Amino acid sequence: MGLGRIPALSISHHGCCGGPMEILIQFLIVLLAARFCGEIAVRLGQSPSVGELLSGVALAALAGWLGTQTPVLGALSASPALAAAAQAGVFFLVLHAAVEMKPAEIAQAGAGAAAIALGGMLLPLAGGVGLGLLFLPESPHSQTLAWVIGASMAITALPITVKVFSELGLLHTKVGELVVTAAVIDDVLGLVLLAVIVAVVQTGQLPDPGALVWLLVKVVVFFAITILLGVHLYPKISHGIKEMQAATLELSVMVLAALTYGWMAELLGMHWVLGAFMAGLYFEETRVGALAYEDLRLILTAMTNALLGPMFFVWIGLQVDLTAIGAAPAFLLVLIVVGFAGKAIGAGIPALFAGLNYREAAMVGVGMSARGAMVMVVLSVVLEAGLFASSPGDTPVIGQLFSLLVIGAMTNTLLMPMILTWLKRPKDIAP
Repeated sequence: MGLGRIPALSISHHGCCGGPMEILIQFLIVLLAARFCGEIAVRLGQSPSVGELLSGVALAALAGWLGTQTPVLGALSASPALAAAAQAGVFFLVLHAAVEMKPAEIAQAGAGAAAIALGGMLLPLAGGVGLGLLFLPESPHSQTLAWVIGASMAITALPITVKVFSELGLLHTKVGELVVTAAVIDDVLGLVLLAVIVAVVQTGQLPDPGALVWLLVKVVVFFAITILLGVHLYPKISHGIKEMQAATLELSVMVLAALTYGWMAELLGMHWVLGAFMAGLYFEETRVGALAYEDLRLILTAMTNALLGPMFFVWIGLQVDLTAIGAAPAFLLVLIVVGFAGKAIGAGIPALFAGLNYREAAMVGVGMSARGAMVMVVLSVVLEAGLFASSPGDTPVIGQLFSLLVIGAMTNTLLMPMILTWLKRPKDIAP
């Protein structure tokens, strides 16, 4: 599954929609907007991905305002070339996120971090599903879309969380360590949740108990096979590459592993994103060596942050319709409140039992509330399946659901550093 089937592109140089010159102009506009807005976001204390996504929203709004005067801008949101680049962006975003994680830290996470992760996922998931069932009219897809709303609220943005806690001097405190470890676990659980969402999208309804058990069996089989290969095969391959003195092969090996794992995931009825994640997760320093790990990490960081990641976030932003704010303001407000409160309460209460005081537990809950790339990956999967397609008789919530979910997720992400800054005290900062 990708972000859509990409039709053959014209190779004509003259006047044909989708020709090489038009594609180059589209990429130029997207990258310039992404870099400009990403830099502004950084200067305002936000993640670059926030600015990149908002640049896509701005381009879509500008195209709507100017109409037929700027056909290049108008073609951006439906550009097959940009959709293909966004698909590659999803692949490398997930691969890069997995490389940055450490499986040993996940395995050694204490009961406190695990409880925070579960509470911070289950409560907003339940709140989102309940919100969907309450607001969405009865239809063949209402249950599926309710689960999509829940999933969009349940996942924590690990990269954004790490960045904010680092900038506030909280990364190496007890609060920071609990939040980051819980966010890592949430990302892994989010991928399992994505497997469930894909099964729901394919069938149009929740799996019955037997189908759900079978899905979980396939998930366990997939993780077991990829973990065994990662633990035992990566070190041998890396050693062979060193013997050949061909360090440039390292990236190719990882990408081939990710594609193979993705193909395996698709065969088992899951999304190929899980393959990219598992290929990167076990490419860690202790298995492949410090030099190989650092080389790959730097390459992936450059590819993801400078090129493919921004194109993905701009593409998502281009699909957002700002009129959704006025079309369903009550639903959007409830979406934001339930999403933020679900994370804050669901993660904050277990933090109290982990030995933190009320203010520190509140910081944990707020710290888990940011939502970023993985949420956009989940929404892009559902967008591709056509479940966000609207028809003339739809209510505003149904017709604008994709835009509402993106706006809600980004609002919660913007709120997180502001509230966290207000909650922290000088004594909280690590020396």
